[in-house]
Amino acid sequence: MPSDGNNQISRSDNEMKQSKLVLCMAVMGMAGAAWAEGDVSVEVTSDFFSKYVWRGQNVTDDWVFQPGISATYGGLTAGFWGSLDLTDENDESGEFIEYDYYLDYSGQINETVGYSVGGIYYYFPGGDPTTELYAGVSLDTIVSPSLTVYYDIEEVDGAYAALGFGHSIESEDLPCGIDLSANLGWGDSSYNDAYWGVDDGELNDLTLSAAFPFEVGPVTVTPSVTYVAVLGSDVSDVAGDDDSLVYAGVGLAYGF
Repeated sequence: MPSDGNNQISRSDNEMKQSKLVLCMAVMGMAGAAWAEGDVSVEVTSDFFSKYVWRGQNVTDDWVFQPGISATYGGLTAGFWGSLDLTDENDESGEFIEYDYYLDYSGQINETVGYSVGGIYYYFPGGDPTTELYAGVSLDTIVSPSLTVYYDIEEVDGAYAALGFGHSIESEDLPCGIDLSANLGWGDSSYNDAYWGVDDGELNDLTLSAAFPFEVGPVTVTPSVTYVAVLGSDVSDVAGDDDSLVYAGVGLAYGF
């Protein structure tokens, strides 16, 4: 989340509330319209992690609970996600430190190339909200490469790009699936100034994750372990001892 000391743009409380209201209404309106059509899928998630790390930043250095709900109609998805601190690490035990509302449209250009476009509204009870728009492209190959560019249009006025790879392994000989993923993130000078206090564009983070999904009745249970390294020399100096992190967790998902 943008640090208060480095924000380039300030907005009045009324403007913030209006932006939140507009996006919330859009999310709920899309979900309601899709539900009325009777051709909507809904997924509810409940995740527990030993840390909350976002794009290389150690937001909460202890256990968090992160619930979410999304509704999909065709290629359009609307959703909500939040992060609640379970300890006093940030003096916010039992309180949500972040709420995200998002809209996404994904589709296929052909059998191999997919795309996604959308927006995310980030609301922080203890700070300034902001909005990102994004566009991404992906390839349906063995390592599923993807490139997504996010641009913050409010508090940051900067860009973050994520290059991702993933591969899933399934076998009747295994008790669960194995999902492997790797993501490399880069921020421009405005983005890094807002989030790290660094006025240079450089690589931010490398994230390596292994997840092990299995089914328990209608619920998908996914234990996972993740390694995060802060790569750029300047942002690494800011991260200090948090420039290399490992955390674990388990996610629960139910769809209908």
